Amino acid sequence: MAASHGSPLEPVAVVSPQFCAPYVVPLTVTKKAISLSDGDFTVTDANGAVVLRVKGAIFSVRHRRVLLDAAGQPILSMQEKVFSMHNRWEVFRGDSNNASDLLFTVKKTSIIQLKTEMDIFLAGNTAEQVCDFKIKGSYFERSCAFYIGNSDTMIAQMNRKFTVSNVLLGKDTFGVTVFPQVDYVFIAALVVILDEIHRDRSD
Repeated sequence: MAASHGSPLEPVAVVSPQFCAPYVVPLTVTKKAISLSDGDFTVTDANGAVVLRVKGAIFSVRHRRVLLDAAGQPILSMQEKVFSMHNRWEVFRGDSNNASDLLFTVKKTSIIQLKTEMDIFLAGNTAEQVCDFKIKGSYFERSCAFYIGNSDTMIAQMNRKFTVSNVLLGKDTFGVTVFPQVDYVFIAALVVILDEIHRDRSD
């Protein structure tokens, strides 16, 4: 069955309803190829204005990343869970790493993959028998789709944006289309984690 491109029946507000727009939100994610903080990202809107930034710790065992708003205030913190065979990442509210502030976790669907497939579990889904969201595609090609659970309801898409200037400047740029009523900060965080997990892989 073909994937549904319509809006979900209810807003997908994982981080906050304030990040859910009633229209499609096009974002451009630019990653520096070389960065002292190990992979800084800038997220801009359709007008080129910066809406989000991601900073990493220069020395971090867990590859910790903090997602900031345009004013530099932390919205989310992301860190790799050590000793995880599925490259599991945990995402917390603000600059916290307390269990009480956990929003969701992300992990590979399987250890060995020919294509990218990730499962996302909300904090309340402690059993983790069925995922709340799923990502499928090929991160190497920067072509991935984001779905509600195991359904065919798509909530966002990501595709590589290739320009000669970006190559010359050592930047990796890709476009993200966030569907109406979907939390664009949630999607941006997933894009960052995808890059972290697949940085040394070619899938």
